[in-house]
Amino acid sequence: MKALLALADGRTFPCLSFTGPGEAAGEVVFNTSMTGYQEILTDPSYFGQMVTLTCPMIGNYGVCPEDVESDRIQARALIVREYVDFPSNWRSTGTLADYLKKEGVLGIEDLDTRALTRHIRNKGAMGAVISTTDLDPASLVEKAKAVAPMEGCDFVKEVTCAFPYFWRDNQPVHVAKNVVLDPAVWRHGKEKHRVVALDFGIKYNIIRCLETAGCEVLVVPATTSAETVKALEPDGIFLSNGPGDPGPVTYAIDTIRALLGFKPMFGICLGMQLMALAMGAKTLKIKFGHRGGNQPVKNLATGKVEITAQNHGFAVDLDSLGEKGGLMTHINLNERSLEGIKNEDLQAFAVQYHPEASPGPHDAAYLFNQFAAMMDK
Repeated sequence: MKALLALADGRTFPCLSFTGPGEAAGEVVFNTSMTGYQEILTDPSYFGQMVTLTCPMIGNYGVCPEDVESDRIQARALIVREYVDFPSNWRSTGTLADYLKKEGVLGIEDLDTRALTRHIRNKGAMGAVISTTDLDPASLVEKAKAVAPMEGCDFVKEVTCAFPYFWRDNQPVHVAKNVVLDPAVWRHGKEKHRVVALDFGIKYNIIRCLETAGCEVLVVPATTSAETVKALEPDGIFLSNGPGDPGPVTYAIDTIRALLGFKPMFGICLGMQLMALAMGAKTLKIKFGHRGGNQPVKNLATGKVEITAQNHGFAVDLDSLGEKGGLMTHINLNERSLEGIKNEDLQAFAVQYHPEASPGPHDAAYLFNQFAAMMDK
């Protein structure tokens, strides 16, 4: 089925829909990962965005329920060069097209993804519209211009959990709505580290990694107050990844500021940005973002270079870090952007990349054990 992609700056790309009719709008971005399209689609950090995959052939290993990173597809559309409708994989339970159709998400192919990626690299991520029903370039460009920019939008409230939940038997188990959150909710007592995870758009594999490091994890909504968190008597506090601009998420920034120094705190991606803002630093939007599994990051303490998975369009302004924001611990070797911070006085550290590696390399998995070691002390 014929389709058309239009960017806010006026450029258009003819393409075909492999999921049937539809129209989608959002910020168009690209991801350079070679595998993991299902993890990418279900990553809450992609809420509000249409994802272009630079790997040319997509769909060849189908989909598997065990590989999701949240309870639904979060991306607004998937853009690929060539879609494969006949997967070959013993774990596959269905095709990517059927998976997208079931959740009402548009998938397009036969598009020059290399040209689109180069355009985004040169011009920056921007609003876009894909349609099978409106193929008029001028009309679609006007619609693309009307797409709200990511700056100033609070997308965390769209992806955070409605009610607290534990991670048990490899799935979320929600706490009853009428249960008062107090230390009695912990099942393992002090046998495991009790971690409260503020959910700004958490990925399931992050929870799995915390569990592997010896933690019992209670995931709570992003609006949970500092008083409620303290009343739970946790051993540590985790700040999750999530979508969009950290600036408007003022309620979380206030909560984090009130919790700094209370217990060891670990943040990933948006969690790092919110932690930095709580410490008085500033954030900024990156031209086209970091999205993929091949970002080189140097650990300044060890001198080692880690190949990391990343997915973010905003970053902490290195020049604004200051003494209150703590020390820089990691730096991106591509453009020298800030990738990690720590404040020993406040028992807090965070990284901009994704050590849970889904999809991506495992070079940074040690950070979960580092968090556990802080709680041991």
